[in-house]
Amino acid sequence: MVAATVAGAQALPMAAVIQAADINSVIALNPVPPIGHHLLADLQGINPDILANPEQIETALRQAAAAAGATPIFAKFHHFGPGQGVTGVLLLQESHISIHTWPEREFAAVDVFMCGDCQPERAIAVLEQVFVPRESRIQVIERGLNGEA
Repeated sequence: MVAATVAGAQALPMAAVIQAADINSVIALNPVPPIGHHLLADLQGINPDILANPEQIETALRQAAAAAGATPIFAKFHHFGPGQGVTGVLLLQESHISIHTWPEREFAAVDVFMCGDCQPERAIAVLEQVFVPRESRIQVIERGLNGEA
C-alpha cells in the first residue's frame, strides 16, 4: 500500500496501482470532494489492428465520454503510418481524454481527466470493453487541492 496525497491534504491509503473495479471505492475515500479525478490507464494486450486505427480509437473515446456524462468540444488524432500507433485527444467541456498507442507492444496509455458531475471511471470501463486488454492498471489522482478553490 502507498499513500496518495494532495498538497495540504490528509494521506489517503490506496494501492499504487488499482483495478478498474476498485476505482469507485478509491474515489469515495475522500470526505471533501476534489475538483476532478484524473485516471491514468495502462492497457496491455490489445489487438494491434485496433491500436493502429485512428477512426476506431476516436469512436471509442467518444463512446467513453458519453458514458461518463462528458461533453466533447474538439478532437484531434494523428496516425503515425501503416502498422504504427495513434496519438489523440478528445477535449471535453469537463477536461479531456487522451490516448497514445503502440501496436507493436499491444499497449495503450490512456489519460482521463474530468471535473463536475462526470464519472471518469465509466469512461475507463467503456474503453476496457472496446479494447479488451489482457491487463489493465489504473491510477486515480484527485485534482484541485482537496476540493478547495
